[in-house]
Amino acid sequence: MTEQLTTVGRGISLTYEQFGDAGGDPIVLVAGLGQQLHSWPTAFCEQLAARGYRVIRFDNRDAGRSTQMPFRPASLASIMRRRWPAEQYDLSDLATDTVGLLDSLGYDQAHLVGVSMGGMIAQTVAALHPHRVRTLTSIMSTTGARRTGRPALSTWRLMAARPPKTRQEAVDRTVRMFRHIGSHGFAFDEAWVREQAGLAWDREPSPAGTARQLAAIFRSGDRTAQLRTITAPTLVIHGDRDRMVHPTGGAATARAITDARLESIAGMGHDLPKDAWPTLLDLIDNHARPAGRPPATRSTDAATSS
Repeated sequence: MTEQLTTVGRGISLTYEQFGDAGGDPIVLVAGLGQQLHSWPTAFCEQLAARGYRVIRFDNRDAGRSTQMPFRPASLASIMRRRWPAEQYDLSDLATDTVGLLDSLGYDQAHLVGVSMGGMIAQTVAALHPHRVRTLTSIMSTTGARRTGRPALSTWRLMAARPPKTRQEAVDRTVRMFRHIGSHGFAFDEAWVREQAGLAWDREPSPAGTARQLAAIFRSGDRTAQLRTITAPTLVIHGDRDRMVHPTGGAATARAITDARLESIAGMGHDLPKDAWPTLLDLIDNHARPAGRPPATRSTDAATSS
């Protein structure tokens, strides 16, 4: 397992890693707002790959070691007033990046699993590029509808805090945030959170990308009508203790997508606690393994990544 960089079109390059047998059924894990590829824990990816999948995790644009956009981001106050630079992208652009990654890796189709903003991106891929998505799993995500799936006021206050200026400040802030939005029904692993926050700072310390991603969510608005066009078999997973994306977001997502199934995990907040992995892995695996469906095909003319 090593990080690789590949171009996905329109001047965007994405950093990614792969786990498991190269011939396994591909599952692409899409990270959330401001999160880097390692927000999908390595051991989680390895356990999913051990079930026979080729697991791909990657940095979205404006995260980690993928392309950082050159324009100055809007402030949180401006985003809330729906004011942002003319260059601001939206979720459809992030979805196109994800499809470009599939093209680069040579996959005609893949299972998509997205968490939070990653769920929104995966939903958008399934709506705009239905032939590329075998199954969709949307975790702790929402539709963009007003008053649905919104963060708690206490969460907004934490998000509005002054950006960290040092590695230590970034680590401490991340611990405060995940103590607040994390899974209060499961053990909190502060050492792991600190380790991951430090790694994120080392890979890309600027908060500008997170602000641009947040603006992309707001610019995309209410996507309920778009979600109604999704035809991929869909599983929606949400914790009942989520202070970042209220559980109403998961319920609205399941209502919007025809025949979607909603699974609520008691005690789970806006993270992936280790004690919940067995449940999450079983749900993802059982959803991605419908009886009688053949393995996804891998194109022989995939572009060479550099």
